[in-house]
Amino acid sequence: MRFATYEHQHRTRAAVVEADGTLHPLAGNTSLTELVRSGGGLPALLAAGTAALGVPPGPHVSQVRLLPPLQPASVRDFVTFEEHVEGVRRSVDGVSGVPDQWYAAPTFYFTNPHAIYGPGDAVPMPPGSAVLDYELEVAAVIGREGHDLTPGQARDHIVGYTVFNDWSARDLQSAEMKVGLGPCKGKDTASTLGPCLVTADELERYRDPDGFLRLALTAEVNGQVVGEDLLSHMSWTFEEMTAYASRGTRVVPGDVLGSGTCGNGGCLAELWGVRGEGGTAAAAARRHRHPHGRGHRGGLQHGDHRRRPGAPAHRAAPLPGAAVTGPHPGGGPG
Repeated sequence: MRFATYEHQHRTRAAVVEADGTLHPLAGNTSLTELVRSGGGLPALLAAGTAALGVPPGPHVSQVRLLPPLQPASVRDFVTFEEHVEGVRRSVDGVSGVPDQWYAAPTFYFTNPHAIYGPGDAVPMPPGSAVLDYELEVAAVIGREGHDLTPGQARDHIVGYTVFNDWSARDLQSAEMKVGLGPCKGKDTASTLGPCLVTADELERYRDPDGFLRLALTAEVNGQVVGEDLLSHMSWTFEEMTAYASRGTRVVPGDVLGSGTCGNGGCLAELWGVRGEGGTAAAAARRHRHPHGRGHRGGLQHGDHRRRPGAPAHRAAPLPGAAVTGPHPGGGPG
């Protein structure tokens, strides 16, 4: 099933989304955040969805404003695509190669759960930044509490998946990473979730023999394709990520675990690094800004539209695309 949270006629509701875009609101005023955080996991979510499909439908998705599917309890953002690490290190840190430690464990950082935007929302420009970048990711959502999980146990704790955009101020990030603690204000202003939460069972048919989800990922800026990759190019599965996140602590319902940015143009900074355009994102921003597409240089500008379709390779799309506007009037690997 696919679930969405939306605003219609000054009311906020959660609903099941049918293939044709028809919305079936959940009973009462149940929010998807409340439902996920109840701890009932996938069975509770599917039961609520089945009940909603048994009553008259609500509006069509084209008639509503889509909101983030849920408000996360926390957001861990991993970095699981090797190609992204190499390209962004060149662009942001001015160094080449992939650190040996990257191969040892699925590294992550915590980002801001209080700065979550919906798939059609304009996002604010981070103060002091002139180099705003998108990051195309898929995120797993935790539906059951667990601690010290094994990857085998972790699968039952994932309730579903959604599209995640980790907006990044590359000039701020480049300066902050020199301290050695990790990104702070460079990734603190906005993250986009949605449009839908797709239940975990819906994507099992796309799982390959190694446990990865074979989903096609495409990034567009102003209608031009900038990047394409497969989610199965991750170096760790979502189950391995969840198990690592739970080591010595716990994951709880509503936690969001981002895959990290995909490769092959999953963000502009990676492309700058691949082309060898200077040692920092700030340097890339000072260069001439070419037309959009694979020649796009500099950060996103006010009015740019970022589209993040996510679809299974060679199949119909259970992770529908979303149009996301660029910066509102006022930008280590990751």
